[in-house]
Amino acid sequence: MSDQQRKTLRIIALSAADLARLLSAASGRQITEEQVREIAESRDLIKPDGTISLIEYTALLARDV
Repeated sequence: MSDQQRKTLRIIALSAADLARLLSAASGRQITEEQVREIAESRDLIKPDGTISLIEYTALLARDV
């Protein structure tokens, strides 16, 4: 991810690919775009523009734990 992309990321409107990269970096594990998309689709977290909120996604994961 370039410096320009980092500056323009919005935590409430991330693509599944960007969210997977952020979660992978934070967790130290490989998390794929497909894994993120599967969870987001199953819980209806994908917005009409195709983005996902990091806040909603992590809240969902925390609730499941």
